[in-house]
Parts: sequence; structure tokens; C-alpha cells
Amino acid sequence: MKVLFTVQGEGRGHLTQALTLRQMLAACGHEVTGIVVGKSPARQIPAFFTEKIGAPIHYVESPNFLPAGAKGRPPLTRSIAYNVMRIGRFREGILTIRRLARQADVVVNFYDLLTGLAYGLGGLHTPLVCVGHQYLFLRPDFVFPPGHRVPLWLLRLYTRGTAFRATSLLALSFRPLDDCGASRIHVVPPLLRQAVRQARPTAGDYLHGYLLNSGFSRDIRAWHEAHPDVALHFFWDKPTPGGELRVDSKLSFHGLDDEAFIRYMAGARAYATTAGFESVCEAMYLGKPVLMVPTHIEQLCNAYDAEAAGAGIRCATFDLDRLNSLRPVDSRPFREWTDRASRLIPEQIEAAVRRATEESHSRFVQYCALCGAQLRLLFRR
Repeated sequence: MKVLFTVQGEGRGHLTQALTLRQMLAACGHEVTGIVVGKSPARQIPAFFTEKIGAPIHYVESPNFLPAGAKGRPPLTRSIAYNVMRIGRFREGILTIRRLARQADVVVNFYDLLTGLAYGLGGLHTPLVCVGHQYLFLRPDFVFPPGHRVPLWLLRLYTRGTAFRATSLLALSFRPLDDCGASRIHVVPPLLRQAVRQARPTAGDYLHGYLLNSGFSRDIRAWHEAHPDVALHFFWDKPTPGGELRVDSKLSFHGLDDEAFIRYMAGARAYATTAGFESVCEAMYLGKPVLMVPTHIEQLCNAYDAEAAGAGIRCATFDLDRLNSLRPVDSRPFREWTDRASRLIPEQIEAAVRRATEESHSRFVQYCALCGAQLRLLFRR
């Protein structure tokens, strides 16, 4: 099959998932012929993705959160207004997706809104498969955090918007779940890179972390001043000359580097994060307890789900005292579940293409039968 990827460029999770799935599909004899990456002037696509994806990349401007403010959280109202003002710029991205989709056998969408809009306009018959943890939110049995009625409604609306006319939704999950009757939603294991599965975890003497919003670095610096003897290695999305900002012998901030990130994860005592799905999975696979500090409603849902799966604890701030007290987690059940991804996910994509082909054939047969009936009526007159 010829496969087109469309990827939301916010954060690193969707990007690393795309890297992993491309390798899995290649092992099954399928070819990823192109990658459409949604980006914004406020974000920079990390070099590890462009260097390793191994397929032509088409950049398009897409909706995104603005960078975080002083409190480390993205300004939701200003982000909505910013994206509304730039809506005319998104038209080119939608047209690019529609053009490339017609040249593929299947489109795999990693939570990109423009892809949903491209299919929502109609006229695209290439099967669409959507991949992401967020599609669990569309299951009737998903347990949401209490309150937050309006943000949760907007989150589910956005999620549905990424999946207009989708043939199949592959919901990445921390654990296996039974079919709940949602016919298009199929629960599958996380997409973890080979480097994570090959890493050998050790019990190190430092704390590791990832800050989607670099504004949280103030919290890390403040905690470090109170605990100068504890080594800290945090990664952030801020451009970092030389790849590392070394504050002193115990505190370093690193630019996004997938190999270095996994190396530090494997040797850490524990891990702190803004509750992105992908890095929580990596920590669980390597047996590292996690402190999750959600910055918006999607990450809050991730944190609730991960806490229920035994990944660690959620917190309103980067309280590294609590992280220090966490013990290693038993990674065996999660490893067994995750290691099934290389078989289950390509099978689901192939099955979605078969279903779409069968449905198209069925519609054609029904159309021919209708035309035949009309002709018989015509000639009887």
C-alpha cells in the first residue's frame, strides 16, 4: 500500500508515533510516500523527525496553541483568537492534503485537524485511519476528570473534527480495553520506538523530565535552589544552542533530541512531565514512576487515565519532592501490551482499507442495481 501520513506538529508525541509506524509499515511491505506536518510560527519541528522519517515532508500551517505564558500554561482564549484570525492560511494546507490523499491507498492521520476538514468537504474516497490516544475520549466508557464541562465538550468536538469520514479510529491506550460497541474505535497498544524497547533501564541518581512549555523551567530552577544536591536533567521545546543549557553541575536543560531523551530516561530515578501521552508510555515501559503536571484539558485527561493505569501521580505543580518519594513501577504488564503493537496496528490499518474497498464495491453494486431497476421500468413503458 501507498500510505500518506498527516501529523499534528504540536509537541513530540505525534511525531515519534509517526516515526515508529513508518518502520512497522515498512516491515510489512507498505510504503509511506509522504508526510504532511502541521506547524505554526510558534513551534519548531525538531530535527530528529526531519532527519529520520525517510519520506518527503510537506509543511502546512495548521491550528496550534500559542507558547505558554509566565505560568507555563498555554493561553487558551488568545490561542483560539489567533487561529481564527489565521484561518485563511489553513486553506492551502487543506488543499495540499486533498491533493496528496488522492495519490495514496490510505491516509493515516495523527490528530491533525486540517485532515478532518479536508475529508469533511467531501469528494475524498481514500480510506482515512486516525491514530491517537485522544480517540479513547470518544468511547462512552472513558472516565473523565470531574468538572471542566465546557473544555471537555470542546476537546471531544476537536477530536471528532480530526476524524470526519474516518474509516477507523485507532485509540492508543495504556492498557487493553474491551470493545464497548463503538464500531469505528479500536483500542491498540502505544506506538513506542525501537530505541525505547531496546533501552536497558538502570536506577540512576538523577531526576528526568520533559517540559512541553519552557515557562515551567522557573519551577524547576526554584526547586533546584532548594535542593542543590539532586541532579536534574530536563528536556524542553525551547531552541538550545549546542543542545544543552548547563545551569550548573547538577541542573541541565536539553533541547529535543530523541536519542538523548531515551538515554536519560533509561538511567533516571523518576520522571516528571506535562502529561503528554507518549513520554508517559516511555516511562512506564522503562519502569520509571511519573509525576504528571497537566497544562490543559487534554493532558489532564491523559493524567487521569495514566494514574488509573498505575503510571504514577498527577500534581498541579512540578513538586519534585513528591517525585522523589515515588518507587519504580512494575513494567511487565505494560511491556507485554505494548510489544503487540507491531502486529495489531498494521493489521488494523490493512483491515480498514479492506472494509473501505468492500463498502465502495457494495455501494457500486447497489448503484448498478438501482440503475438496472430504473432501466427496466423505462422499457416496460
